[in-house]
Amino acid sequence: MAQRRITNPALFICDLQDKFRPAIHEFSKVIATTQKLLQASKALDIPVFATTQNKARLGETCAELGLDTPDGVQTRVHADKTLFSMLIPEVRKGIESLNGPLSCVVVGIESHICVTQTALDLLKDGHKVYVIADGVSSCNKEEVPIALARLRHAGAVVTTSESFLYECIGDAGIPEFKKIIGIVRETSKTTSDVLQTLCKI
Repeated sequence: MAQRRITNPALFICDLQDKFRPAIHEFSKVIATTQKLLQASKALDIPVFATTQNKARLGETCAELGLDTPDGVQTRVHADKTLFSMLIPEVRKGIESLNGPLSCVVVGIESHICVTQTALDLLKDGHKVYVIADGVSSCNKEEVPIALARLRHAGAVVTTSESFLYECIGDAGIPEFKKIIGIVRETSKTTSDVLQTLCKI
């Protein structure tokens, strides 16, 4: 019987706000990967959690993500925080409403601060964590590989968006495969550009 390889996936979008756009290394590439994962979240019915960091000072989540708009993805939680980790009470309550443990897919900024602390808290709470290498960045690009190495050592799976999507479906025999392959094909050029920029070896 066809079945998914990743159980209970949930997408965590960390602090992708307009005010960060000029400061973050290749911010637009992080947005592009997040858009792809949001498309997949609709196709696969993956719950989405999103946060802003100090919204009063740093503004709303980037509009092009379309979170909680009529045609966009409806989030499970979309909350503001001052804590660096996304695991504020509202998010924890949303997580508890799902049948855990979760497979938590993390994208956003900054790799070495909010993304790292979110991933470490999720691991501490017993969830599996996938940090998407083509979906995270920092103001200083040199911080990123150090943060990813630390998270890998802590037990997170550092992978790419495309690898995660194929692992999430696991089997070309499931009905959702056609939707996912369509997303992969539609975003192939962008994915290549993002990988060459954010995931240089």
